[in-house]
Amino acid sequence: MTTPHSTPYPEPFLPPDPQAAAGSRIADFARWAARHHHAEGLQDPTDYQALHRWSVTDLEGFWAAVWKYFDVDATTAYERVLAEEAMPGARWFPGATLNYAHHALRNLHPDAPAITALDETGACYEITGRELRGRVASVAATLRDLGVGQGDRVVGYLPNTPHAVIAFLATASLGAVWSVCGQDYAPKAAADRFAQLAPTVLITADGYLFNGTRHDRRAASLDLAAALPTLKATVLVDHLGLAWPATRAARLTVPWEDAAGRTEYLAIAPVPFDHPLWIVFSSGTTGLPKGIVHGHGGVLLEHLKTLGLHCDLGVGDRLLWYTTTHWMMWNLAVSTLLTGAATCTYDGSPAPVARPDILWELAARHKVTVFGTSPQYLLAMAKLGIEPTAHDLSAIRAIGCTGSALPASAYPWVRDHVGADIQLASTSGGTDVVSGFAGSAPTTPIWAGELSAPNLGVALAAYDDAGRPVTDQVGELVVTRPMPSMPLYFWNDPDGSRYRDTYFSAYPGVWRHGDWVTVTGHGSVIVHGRSDATLNRNGVRLGSADIHDIVERLPEITEALVIGAEEPDGGYWMPLFVVLADGVGLDESLCEKIRDAIRTGASPRHVPDEILAVPAIPHTKTGKKLEVPVKRLLQGARVDQVLNPSAVDNPDLIAYFAGLGAERRQAHRPHTPEGAS
Repeated sequence: MTTPHSTPYPEPFLPPDPQAAAGSRIADFARWAARHHHAEGLQDPTDYQALHRWSVTDLEGFWAAVWKYFDVDATTAYERVLAEEAMPGARWFPGATLNYAHHALRNLHPDAPAITALDETGACYEITGRELRGRVASVAATLRDLGVGQGDRVVGYLPNTPHAVIAFLATASLGAVWSVCGQDYAPKAAADRFAQLAPTVLITADGYLFNGTRHDRRAASLDLAAALPTLKATVLVDHLGLAWPATRAARLTVPWEDAAGRTEYLAIAPVPFDHPLWIVFSSGTTGLPKGIVHGHGGVLLEHLKTLGLHCDLGVGDRLLWYTTTHWMMWNLAVSTLLTGAATCTYDGSPAPVARPDILWELAARHKVTVFGTSPQYLLAMAKLGIEPTAHDLSAIRAIGCTGSALPASAYPWVRDHVGADIQLASTSGGTDVVSGFAGSAPTTPIWAGELSAPNLGVALAAYDDAGRPVTDQVGELVVTRPMPSMPLYFWNDPDGSRYRDTYFSAYPGVWRHGDWVTVTGHGSVIVHGRSDATLNRNGVRLGSADIHDIVERLPEITEALVIGAEEPDGGYWMPLFVVLADGVGLDESLCEKIRDAIRTGASPRHVPDEILAVPAIPHTKTGKKLEVPVKRLLQGARVDQVLNPSAVDNPDLIAYFAGLGAERRQAHRPHTPEGAS
């Protein structure tokens, strides 16, 4: 597979600041590990590569160090760090009992904000550490009274507000299992997820805000409740101030004010290290979404590492990461509390028409130290001409960015329009591990268009077709040793066959994630896109992300999608679909500009066969482009064979692309002469 990067050893866009690196938590951890664990090669605490090398060669030593450094408070001690290293089936910290919720609440200052609740209107309220603990205790007692016990499922149909955080922590404190999705899902789509779990209680809100509109979800909430026959009760959250109608559900309903307004003592149940904490779902673009089960201990350790070491979060910090409740970034943002830092919830559009810079305004007003977003957001800010520095962003020291590959063009914009010394931390991970595989840290250089390094504890490699690790070549992203937050199992997969087929069928005993990456000679990682969406022109594999990066830099283009479709006659069609900026038309001059940009920035092989303007690009609900489903629609597959429309952000686009495919097949159908048999 070719890569458009012209030099394998580019100079760093931003080297680590020596003073900030030396004073970071990750450097302090390296010094501590060198003293207490006799970790080899850690003489320089700011040498990230040495620390990473130790973290993946001595898994037991590294994860024991994370446990002790963050003072994990177990009710019973573990017998061994890693009793069995098999993948799947690794056994971490057997014998240990603990609870995630205890750790999320224990480091919070009682009188300082733990959650800052924000929305697109600029409104705000705060919940202190003492208040959060009290509300969690109250909701936990309510759930217990409603019959929720250890292992039972509690589900949330909620926007990104403190209600979701409180409900989750209350559920976890009981040893029950949490799952949540946003209210932009239709009741049927939410039921496709939740009905699999046979939940005991549903917690749902009257609606949410988005782009100046108050979306009433009262009827949808009651429809969802009716579709979940195992419910004993539904807790009704009054978020928008809408009056709940008389319920059509036969089961009990409880107002949130009653559930969260009690005075109770919080009794937290210790559970085994691998006891289920939450169930997150795959996008569900094909068939029913897969329920991915993660455990208390694995999430606790992985998120302490990610947020405490990589993101350098601690007491006095505040994180604002734009997310919805059905994206794994919500789970990670909640875990900010583990470090003693405050987290922000946000209800609304990231860039509402009335106030497109609202997130920057809120970040300035509330002294956010880590700001999280997506590549699409940063690119949109640049194209809209937004000037974030109109606000005082001096508190921000890092911008996290994930969801897709962050193009190199975004780095100068952040430097020039947000802050010259801000660490722009592009990361890549997945719902599968509810964490990251690669990213950066205060001790890593930043290369434009690249992820600084594999994350600590992640034995990441790029495998070629023969299953051999390669450097400076594109290969499959694999993880060769287990991570504590790898799934415990898939829900309703009793023999584990779906789990094994998903990650371990290509390379037995090695996790294959499904991304094309390059591990560079200087240790960074370049993400080229999903390997199942690989372009293959004349036997040469091309990464779709490399083309998207180049085309989406052009001011005339809002978004792009390239696919490669094998055709029945043996041909190969590689169209590029573009969404045009307002007032722009697709003429031959613009087409040639696009082709020339791709030819120059990547290679002649990357130039598409056709360039077609489309009204929009379809995505999953979490913002990922639907490359493979679009390809299959263009090839003539039925919609029901390709994807579940309820999992798409704009279902109308499915019929649009299916129609494009039908038109092309009609235009290229062999002509049969009149009278021929």
